[in-house]
Amino acid sequence: MPSSSKTSSTLRPQTGSYATPRAIGALILREITTTYGRSPGGYIWAILEPAAGITLLTLVFSIGFRTPPLGTSFALFYAAGILPLMMYTDISTKLAQTIQFSRALLIYPRITFLDALIARFVLNFLTQMMVHFIVLGFIILFLKPMTTLDYAKIGQAYLLTLALAIGIGTLNSFLTLAYPVWQTAWSILNRPLFLMSCVFFIFESVPRPYSDYLWFNPIVHIAGLMRDGFYPFYQPGYVSIAYPLAVAALCTMAGLFLLNRYHRDMLDK
Repeated sequence: MPSSSKTSSTLRPQTGSYATPRAIGALILREITTTYGRSPGGYIWAILEPAAGITLLTLVFSIGFRTPPLGTSFALFYAAGILPLMMYTDISTKLAQTIQFSRALLIYPRITFLDALIARFVLNFLTQMMVHFIVLGFIILFLKPMTTLDYAKIGQAYLLTLALAIGIGTLNSFLTLAYPVWQTAWSILNRPLFLMSCVFFIFESVPRPYSDYLWFNPIVHIAGLMRDGFYPFYQPGYVSIAYPLAVAALCTMAGLFLLNRYHRDMLDK
């Protein structure tokens, strides 16, 4: 009996250590099937949406203006602003819906809310990176804008985008679960974000005191850093890496704490 007890006790940690990766993998496959497998075209729409937005902006503004605020390529200028914003919006929105989407699966003890969050993040992160490589690759290879890429700054902009999306999405996943009306309220609050994130313009063109208020939008810092990576002559002195990171860290810690403490009680209601 002692040997049997010892054997079972050594097997349990090994089984548990593989449970989380298996659960995340299964959740990712479920996400692929339910998110992209049911609609005609699937992943094609994920690529067409930002491409169509950039194309439309390029056509409209190239008619009214000779050159964009930076460089000579309208497509590259708008892509540097739209793509980080769309990555943040898509990932944070999907994370906010995680608990509701996986409610039926979270009753199983092997699947935790953290598994569901990680699965949704991994899938949507990979999808967004694929979209970005295709869109930016097309612009650089075929439109051939005059640019020198700073991969370090572009990488920093992506990391800030992901951190902010994780933070806001994690906190909103709790708020959406606790207060169902929050999803609608947050959607309304985010509608001006497209106009207030320096997609159409650069931060330096905004007069004070409006620029002082605009500075508190963390997406503005990400857009400035991203454009700094595409335009070597552009030096956005207003960009702060610490500010978006602080917002992301606070939201992530608050969201994880609240979900860990209350999500089971709310699911049982």
